[in-house]
Amino acid sequence: MDQALHTPSTRDCSPHEAGGVQAHVCSGVLTLPRALPLYHGGQLSEPRLAWRLAGRPDAPVVAALGGISAHRRVFDVAQPRAGWWWEVVGPGGALDSEQVRVLGIDYLGGSGESTAPLPGQPFPSLSSYDQAEALRALLDHLRIERLRGFVGASYGGMVALAFAERHPTRVERLVVISAADRPHPLATAWRSVQRRIVRFAASLGHASEGLELARALAMATYRTPGEFAARFGQGPRSVDGAYIFPIEEYLFARGRDYAGRYRPESFLCLSESIDLHTVDATRIPVPAAVVAVREDQLVPLEDLRALAAKLPQATLHELSSSHGHDAFLKEAGALQPIFRSLYGVV
Repeated sequence: MDQALHTPSTRDCSPHEAGGVQAHVCSGVLTLPRALPLYHGGQLSEPRLAWRLAGRPDAPVVAALGGISAHRRVFDVAQPRAGWWWEVVGPGGALDSEQVRVLGIDYLGGSGESTAPLPGQPFPSLSSYDQAEALRALLDHLRIERLRGFVGASYGGMVALAFAERHPTRVERLVVISAADRPHPLATAWRSVQRRIVRFAASLGHASEGLELARALAMATYRTPGEFAARFGQGPRSVDGAYIFPIEEYLFARGRDYAGRYRPESFLCLSESIDLHTVDATRIPVPAAVVAVREDQLVPLEDLRALAAKLPQATLHELSSSHGHDAFLKEAGALQPIFRSLYGVV
């Protein structure tokens, strides 16, 4: 296990090996020496940012950020499923850690070891720009002058765009998957209902149960009608005089799992941050690969076509996947050729 260090000038670095495959891992928790001014007002006093850098020690660095429940352990050779992007990233993977070092973080406001809201205590609204500024401070601390690339999916793609707008000289290339320059109103509608569910449940002393419901609703937006029809077309079963549908069991099982590992306060903070996101794509000069999934209900194809048109240097890749918004977690084969530019192969 990699040990988190809570001082700004030290880190834990060690080789990790499993099945003959090795990755050099460094990790830590950086405490910023001064307050972080926030885009929407207020500040975080000496915030902490947890990070993990894994891969071949002499390789160029690629930042990899995912959805709001992603964390710094992007991949792990010793415990593969402990990495949130384990099907795509790692030695020999679509994003190959033998070609690059992969930098992950725990988001500010999230459920990791970075600074986050506490139950019953106020916490300021966060912007994708705030995450970008914290990452910039981390790069300074790690003496990484320039990232070879920034791969961002979902909320991570929003942060990638914000980072490239603010600090274009600090990154060579972007890969932005299922993330636009602003949220679609229909996606905001779904997330607004989810947040209202959590807040209502919290007012009754049942925040965790509210998060279960919100996550169950969210799961229905991540995937596609085709996948649900193929997996859950069976009829319901009767339990104690009530009918229970297969899709119902799936959604609420996922909701319980999520509520068991994620804090309601963090969900509210970062779900809101998604809907507050907006960048000026015309001010992002960094070469970008924009990846759109035609079946994505949350980030429509038209929005990503519009984003690619606004970016000064962009290539649009349109994929088709029954996994919808979750395609970035599953479609390693489709993503692999898109990642090649990060290794110096265009």
